[in-house]
Amino acid sequence: MVARTYTVAFEGVEARIVEVQCAVAAGLPAFAIVGLPDKAVSEARDRVRAALTAMSIALPSKRITVNLSPADLPKEGSHFDLPIALALLAAIGILPPEDVEATVALGELSLDGRLVAVIGALPAAMAAAGEDKQLLCPRACGPEAAWVGATPVIAAASLADALRHFTGQAPIDPSSPGEVRADPAGRDLRDVKGQERAKRALEIAAAGRHHLLMVGTPGSGKSMLAARIPGILPPLTPTEALETSMIHSLSGLLDEGGISRARPFREPHHTASIAAIVGGGRGARPGEISLAHNGVLFLDEFPEFPRTVLETLRQPIETGEVVVARANAHVRYPCKFLLIAAANPCKCGYLCDPARACARAPQCGEDYLGRISGPLMDRIDLRVDVPPVAYTDLDLPSGGDSSATVAERVIRARAAQSARFENHPQTRVNADAEGHLLEEIATPDSDGRALLGQVAERFGLSARGYHRVLRVARTIADLAGEPRVCKPHVAEAVGYRLAVKAG
Repeated sequence: MVARTYTVAFEGVEARIVEVQCAVAAGLPAFAIVGLPDKAVSEARDRVRAALTAMSIALPSKRITVNLSPADLPKEGSHFDLPIALALLAAIGILPPEDVEATVALGELSLDGRLVAVIGALPAAMAAAGEDKQLLCPRACGPEAAWVGATPVIAAASLADALRHFTGQAPIDPSSPGEVRADPAGRDLRDVKGQERAKRALEIAAAGRHHLLMVGTPGSGKSMLAARIPGILPPLTPTEALETSMIHSLSGLLDEGGISRARPFREPHHTASIAAIVGGGRGARPGEISLAHNGVLFLDEFPEFPRTVLETLRQPIETGEVVVARANAHVRYPCKFLLIAAANPCKCGYLCDPARACARAPQCGEDYLGRISGPLMDRIDLRVDVPPVAYTDLDLPSGGDSSATVAERVIRARAAQSARFENHPQTRVNADAEGHLLEEIATPDSDGRALLGQVAERFGLSARGYHRVLRVARTIADLAGEPRVCKPHVAEAVGYRLAVKAG
């Protein structure tokens, strides 16, 4: 007899349906798993055998063959344990085959039959919904998978519980979605003394998702400013929350099935490898740029990152997605992130301080910032100098707008963009606009066009730089509540564009 159930194999954030077929036939006793399994999948036969023994279920003295179809798709991970066990129990007549066939299952089995949580329950639930099947998963994964809402999610604590559910002895109620995690109290922009120009740049960056580079001496407040940008970003929309949570599910970052509406804030160390930043490694897992999807990627000590790592950011910044190509994997991940970079002006950090700068100034600054290539710098919309704050100013009372006040302006600007791009689903913020759409929404008035033309000719703006100035000017106009881009908006955008040069 041949019984079948279903599970998934992950290709990026996509979960592909895999049919698990089990045949029990006469012959020498054996238990074989075929269909391009990796080591973890091949070891499933021992875990399944031990779990069934713990339930006092004896395997027949026959040849058992499990096939994972399509056979040419690589199968990785321990989540194949549960579907293999279900197909086997259906093949030997313990479970009703029709119920098992209407199920997508994933879960790792312990030797005593308990189900251990696995990654990827959220994408698996979406795949199950697409096939009009229910999802069976470990109890710890149920709240996460239930967020899909389009298919019943049965969360069992053990294989024995799953068996009693399918046989009708003790049906399991479908899981409910996990809690929406409360956003932690953010750090307030008012804690930063001075740096009004940098605060303004942060606001513009948050409103239109424009990439920002801050250059300043050590201790001037660059990291302090970056740490406060989550407090001025709007919460994730339901669509964005689902997109981000799918990536975090594949990385095992969802705690107890809870989904947060706060935007991700990732800050990898400058010793991170290409695979850590872009994605790759075993199974071609998502990297930091994908984990920061719909959120912020903060790269402190920007020039200290290996140049090969920095150069890998160029294509993802433009396209909003990354293709991780390996010998045995070719997967695609979304990565629409806001890049916030911070750098010292030179290796010692005190280029602008005559009392402390080295004798190689200004060549040392050109060499240091020269580690950031021209093509990468061309993709950074906002560049701002962060001068040191005098110690006498540190005793002054906090000034400027609070994060809550700035966040209100950012939310209004984002709302204007959402209404503007309502008929353009691939464009959510001004940073995504291009082509005829960009010309339609960001063409400045005559004075603004004249100013931008003079700047482009005088400073040799590239076509990319020209369009990025237009996007920033459109965001500045949105923050001001202006329907048309005017000369002051263009002038401010140009000022940020020319503030810091590439080395």
